[in-house]
Amino acid sequence: MRSVIAFPCAGETLVGTLDAGANTTGLLIVSGGNEIRIGAHRGMALLAARLAAEGTPVFRYDRRGIGDSTGENTGFEQAGDDMAAAVAAFRHEAPHLARIVGFGNCDAATALALFHAAAGIDALVLANPWTIEQPDDLPPAAAIRARYIERLKDPATYWRLLKGGVDLRKLAKGLAKISDTPSEDATRLAARLGSALATAGKPIEIVLAKGDATAIAFVDACVTTLPTHMIDTASHSFARGDDQAALESILRAALA
Repeated sequence: MRSVIAFPCAGETLVGTLDAGANTTGLLIVSGGNEIRIGAHRGMALLAARLAAEGTPVFRYDRRGIGDSTGENTGFEQAGDDMAAAVAAFRHEAPHLARIVGFGNCDAATALALFHAAAGIDALVLANPWTIEQPDDLPPAAAIRARYIERLKDPATYWRLLKGGVDLRKLAKGLAKISDTPSEDATRLAARLGSALATAGKPIEIVLAKGDATAIAFVDACVTTLPTHMIDTASHSFARGDDQAALESILRAALA
């Protein structure tokens, strides 16, 4: 049973959905980027329905300025109040909850790491945490480097280069990106995330899409001893059937 829930946050109105369940551990889904609460390709909505069918209550919401929620979208680094308001609404609508697991992908994962304690979340599953603030539209330097290394292992790359099948301007931009010194903003965010993960004092699982640029950048920027699950996919949102099954298995274990 899915209900649409409106709740207050700093003078604005946020909108979320509750997939009801009788279990005393619930899942809070934090949407990443500027996605509305259903997530990429409805993946989060379908995930919520499947977990709720097994008894897990699931709450998803739009932060201020996104989707149906009012106010200004000021980005994930200003979303702590939204998260706390969502947790309060979740507990109000499901008063039998004893424990809440937070799940987010990309910048939602980073927001959860930064703000979960103040929001009162008990455990985290963080997928492809966002660590990069960059001024251009190129992939992160670590992702470019990994891709170049992989291509250099393929003899066909050299044949394409000799035949003029490689865009030299694009190659030059990529090489320049690799040689750039990381920006202060980028290192600041990575440092904040690393500190938050190291001092959380709560169960945290990291989930990474092996071929995803954001996941590669996270591995490059943050050294962590936390339990880490690598899913063999390049899909940032775990869109393939096998990807979804692997992600759900990790979430079920965290919820248990």
